Amino acid sequence: MAPFDLRTDLAVDRAFLLATNGPVTLFRSREVLAETTAWLAEHGYQLVGLAAGGWTTLAGFHEDIKAGLDFPDYYGHNLDAFNDCMRDVATYDYGASPDATGTVLVFTGYDAFAGREPRAAQVILDIIAGTARSAMLVGHRLLCLVQSDDPRLGFEPLGATRAEWSPTRWPTRG
Repeated sequence: MAPFDLRTDLAVDRAFLLATNGPVTLFRSREVLAETTAWLAEHGYQLVGLAAGGWTTLAGFHEDIKAGLDFPDYYGHNLDAFNDCMRDVATYDYGASPDATGTVLVFTGYDAFAGREPRAAQVILDIIAGTARSAMLVGHRLLCLVQSDDPRLGFEPLGATRAEWSPTRWPTRG
């Protein structure tokens, strides 16, 4: 199943427009974010809203993301565990419904969290971007909308991958 249907008018599909530059999109205006999330909700997307501005430590993020995506009780409350659990979200093991059009994480006030935990803020978005690529392979649309009150908020590239060796074992000549 393709993530988007080329037979539809993609020029008006907000999810497609959001995804064209990657799965993570920054928003300055809360009003534009609200209009976007309303459109996504009307089109069957599962929205998971988290108030990142209230996270005074990384522990706050872990508590909210665990609750928001229904992570299992054994969730390790660290970024490696977040990465592992997001892989399970990508394949609908928990936290996402295969009946929804897609899953959208919505972080508001992310600049406040990024100011307190800049490395973690970058890594979290990087994990989400990488997971979204994996989710796409099984037809799961996974997006992240990040609202900032600081128009200067920015991040290094997200979801970069390196070239890997083929997982196929090639016969060797002896």
